[in-house]
Amino acid sequence: MSTTQPIAPNDVPRDVHHLGDFRTSPRLVIITALALPVGAMSAVVAWALLRLIGLITNVIFYQRVDTKLVAPGGGHDHWYIILLAPIIGGLVIGYMARYGSEKIRGHGMPEAIEAILLGGSKIEPRVAVLKPISSAIAIGTGGPFGAEGPIIMTGGAIGSLFAQLLRLTADERKTLLVAGSAAGMAATFNTPFAAVMLAVELLLFEWRPRSYVPVAAAVCVATVVRHPLLGSGVLFPVHGTLHLTPLAELLCVVTGIVAGLLAIVATILVYAAEDGFRRLPVHWMWWPAIGGIVIGIGGLIVPQALGVGYNIIGEELDGSITINLAIGILIVKTLIWSLSLGSGTSGGILAPMFMIGGALGVLEAQIFPQVGTGFWALVALAAVLGGVMRSPFTGVIFALELTGRFDAILPMIIGASTAFAISALLLKRSVLTEKIARRGYHLTREYDVDPLEIYFVGEVMSRDILSYEGDLSAEDALAEISGTDPDKVETRRQMLYPVVQGVDTLVGVVTRTQLETAVHEHRSTRAVKELCLTAPIVTHADQTLRETANAMAANEIDKMPVVDRHDPTRLVGLVSLTMLLEGRVRDVREASESERMLHLRVARPGWTNRHERR
Repeated sequence: MSTTQPIAPNDVPRDVHHLGDFRTSPRLVIITALALPVGAMSAVVAWALLRLIGLITNVIFYQRVDTKLVAPGGGHDHWYIILLAPIIGGLVIGYMARYGSEKIRGHGMPEAIEAILLGGSKIEPRVAVLKPISSAIAIGTGGPFGAEGPIIMTGGAIGSLFAQLLRLTADERKTLLVAGSAAGMAATFNTPFAAVMLAVELLLFEWRPRSYVPVAAAVCVATVVRHPLLGSGVLFPVHGTLHLTPLAELLCVVTGIVAGLLAIVATILVYAAEDGFRRLPVHWMWWPAIGGIVIGIGGLIVPQALGVGYNIIGEELDGSITINLAIGILIVKTLIWSLSLGSGTSGGILAPMFMIGGALGVLEAQIFPQVGTGFWALVALAAVLGGVMRSPFTGVIFALELTGRFDAILPMIIGASTAFAISALLLKRSVLTEKIARRGYHLTREYDVDPLEIYFVGEVMSRDILSYEGDLSAEDALAEISGTDPDKVETRRQMLYPVVQGVDTLVGVVTRTQLETAVHEHRSTRAVKELCLTAPIVTHADQTLRETANAMAANEIDKMPVVDRHDPTRLVGLVSLTMLLEGRVRDVREASESERMLHLRVARPGWTNRHERR
C-alpha cells in the first residue's frame, strides 16, 4: 500500500535550543594553545627581519656594521651606490626566486591568501627562510617597501609549518597560518588591534571563535614578546590638541575621495608595470634588477623615497617635513614603489602606503584649515590604506595605534570609509586580489549571513509525499509512479520514497532506480522493505538548511527524509536539494525586489465628508 497523506504543519514543532550563536568544540582550546608558541616565534622573526634590514642598509650605504634601522642614501655623497645598490639587490632576489622558490616574489599578502584559499594552508619550509632574507635584501638595498608584507608571509609560514607537523584539519592549519601572520605584523608595528583586524578583514575569511580566539592569543603573545625586543611605545607619537570643526570633518570626505583615487592609480600602476614586464623578451628572474634601475633613478631624484621610510612618516605626522619633499615623496615614491613591485621583487605595501598617504595629507594641509599637528597627514594615511587594501577598519585602527591619536577617530573613519567606497565603486579588485585573479581564481571579500543558516528544514520541506508500506511489492510500487498520469507528476519527481510501517513510522527509504532494477532483474515480487536502505541519512524539521546541505554534501545525496527530533522513527516530511535553494531564492528576492511598505494618507479640508458619503 502506498500513501500520499499530507503531514500537518502543526505536527512539526520547532525547537531551536540545540542551536547557538557560534559552533565551538574543545578543539578551540587545543588550537589556541598551539597558537601561543607560533605568536612568540613570529615576534622573534619580526625582530630578526628588522635587524637584518638595518644590517644590510648600514653595510651597503654607510659601510659600517650596525643593525639599527636607518634611511638608505640619506645624505650619501656617492650617487653610484644609490643607483647600483637596488640593481644588485634585484639581481640577488631574481636568482633566489628562480633557484629557490618563486613564491618569494611579490609583497606577501596575495601569496598568503592563495595558500589559505587554494593550497590547504600549506607553505613550503624554504619559503619561510627565503622570504625574509629576500625582503631584507630588497629593502636594505634601497627598495621602497615595508617589512610587514614579508613578515605576514614568514609568520604565516611558521604557523603553517608548525601545523603541518601535527595531525590537523585544513581549517586548523589556516588558523595557525593566520595566527603567525597577524602575530608577526603586531610585533613589527606594535599594533595588536590592527593585526587582529587585518586577520579578520583579509585573511581568515570567516568570523568564528575557532579562528578568532587562537589568532588573538597569538597576537597578544607576540606583542608581549616584542616589548623587550623592540620597545612598547607607539611608533609615531603625535601630540597636541585638535580643533575639529564641522567644516574640517566635511573636508575629510574630500580627503577620502582623493585618497581613493590615489589608491586606484597606485593599483593600476602596479599591474600595468607587471603587464609591461611580461612583454619584455627576458626571463622573469631579471625583472627585479630592471625594477632596481627604476628605484635607483628615483633615489637619485628623491633619496628619502628609498627604504621603509619610517623617519619620513614621522616627519609627515609631526609637521616637520618640507613641502618640496612631500611633493617628491608623493610622486616619486608612488612611481618607484608601484613600478618596482610590478617587477616581482620582494617587499611589503603598508609602510609605502603610510608614506604616500602622509605626503598627500601634508599637501592638503596647505589648503585645508589648520586642525592640529599632522592631522591631515593622519587622515590621508588612514584613507589611502583603506582604499588600497579595501580594509577601512584596519586602516583606521592602524593609524590610531601607530600614533596614539584617538581623538581623530571620527575624521579617520570618514576618510577611510570614503576612500573605500571610491575604490570599491571604480575598481573591481584591490592590489591584494588582482594578483589572485590573474592566476585564474576568483575571491570575494563580501561577508553576510548565509540565508541557509537562518531558515529551517520545516519551512521548505515537502509534507505531501508518497510513501510505501513495507509489504508492498516492487512491481506495485513502481506502477504507482509510472505512466503519464498528470496527477502523478510530483510523485515521479520525488525519486526517493520512504518505506513506512503504519502511517508515519519510518522503516527505510527506496529509490526509483532500485525499484526499476528489481523489476528488470525479475525480482518484482520482492517487498520494498527488502530493497530499502534501513538506516538512511535523515534530518530534522528544526535543523537549519545549512547543516542539512552540509550533510547532503558529506554523504553525496540530494534528498533526505525528515524525522521528529524526539522520535527518530516518526516521519514528518522529505527535503531535497532543490528545496534547500528556497533559502537562496528568498535572499535574492529580498535583495532585488523593491516595494513600498509605508503609505501615507494626508487629510485635507472636506476629506471626512467625502469619505462618509462613499
